[in-house]
Amino acid sequence: MKRNELENELKKLGWWFVRHGGNHDIWTNGERQEPIPRHKDINGEHYRFVN
Repeated sequence: MKRNELENELKKLGWWFVRHGGNHDIWTNGERQEPIPRHKDINGEHYRFVN
């Protein structure tokens, strides 16, 4: 999955960007915060929490 596809999916589900980390961006839904790698392609392990 491409990072921008994941970010669009997160936005649809009510998540929003919080801040930049070292090599990750931090996203939250108000209850949880998750680091999203700042790579072109992201493997399935990084977006399993979305479901």
